[in-house]
Amino acid sequence: MIAFLTLAGFVLLIGGAEILVRGASGLAQSFRLSKVVIGLTVVSFGTSAPEFAVSLQSGFAGQPDILMGNVIGSNIANVLLILGLTSIFVPLIVHESLIRMDVPIMVGLSGLLYFLALDGQLVRLESAFLASLLIVYLGLLFWMNKKGKGPAVDLSQAGEQDQPTPIWKDLLYITLGLVGLVLGARWLVAGAVDVAEYFGVSELVIGITIVAIGTSLPELATSIVAATKGEKDIAVGNVVGSNIMNILVVLGVSGAILPVDIPIQVSSIRIDLPFMLIVAACCFPVMLGGFTIHRWEGALLFGWFVAFMLYSVMSVKAPEVAFTMEFWTYRVAGPLTLLAIFGGGFTNYWMDRKKNLSTS
Repeated sequence: MIAFLTLAGFVLLIGGAEILVRGASGLAQSFRLSKVVIGLTVVSFGTSAPEFAVSLQSGFAGQPDILMGNVIGSNIANVLLILGLTSIFVPLIVHESLIRMDVPIMVGLSGLLYFLALDGQLVRLESAFLASLLIVYLGLLFWMNKKGKGPAVDLSQAGEQDQPTPIWKDLLYITLGLVGLVLGARWLVAGAVDVAEYFGVSELVIGITIVAIGTSLPELATSIVAATKGEKDIAVGNVVGSNIMNILVVLGVSGAILPVDIPIQVSSIRIDLPFMLIVAACCFPVMLGGFTIHRWEGALLFGWFVAFMLYSVMSVKAPEVAFTMEFWTYRVAGPLTLLAIFGGGFTNYWMDRKKNLSTS
């Protein structure tokens, strides 16, 4: 029964998000909204809708650890799992504007979240501040697209159709999508709590692992499909944009709506949030080397995702194993990986720059 409830929640979440995006895209086209508006609003909300629904449901249900774990785990999974796994199959092209604006914003927001969490809680005023930054971010994107400095928005993500659908059908899609999100979030949170109680694992660990991976499935599917179809820059932009929306919308908006502050466990402040910040910062050298994420870099990212998931479980089930993993990570594996990523990334960048200067 627990497995069925959790699986059904996943299916409803993903299906509800897909239907909601389709309906909202069609409705936006019916009102002749621009492609940029549709892409920046509908697509961004659609990819973060599962996380947002789970966060609200877990918050109102009195499980704030799932809320925080979902955001942290999703942001880690988006980079290590989605970019890592996708680039193993197909090396990913990175749009220059992502490195110039979106990646620095993602890293900055990750650092800001870590700073706000140092006192052990995220109060409603801090959540409202994060939510207000969403307006600034969207305004900046609109300005850059208007000036022609931003990447073109591809509506293949937003479900653009050749012929506008009837408004009543779009409204029906939106309604069904919202119902699917609400029910899916409710069932998924209930199933996750039951799983945590059955295996004796904390709700934070469940949020970082099972819930985070499940709510990141839409981004994983979108990135793999986009990469295999040759739309490699879409795959990268999808991940970076989703991470930004997770902090500003999923955590910011939901935290401002919830009637209580969001508590943050010591383990998150000591391990999870710093790891999320390091993962975000690693996007700089990984993407900078020839504006491409190579297969060996993808393999490194995916390997660290597997290691982090294993550590999250071992920290509860076998603390001595987790301590050993932590020891070797800090002293051997971590520094070597950072050296390889930063060294390889910046070396490729300078070689490409030198090559371009010699040919110009």
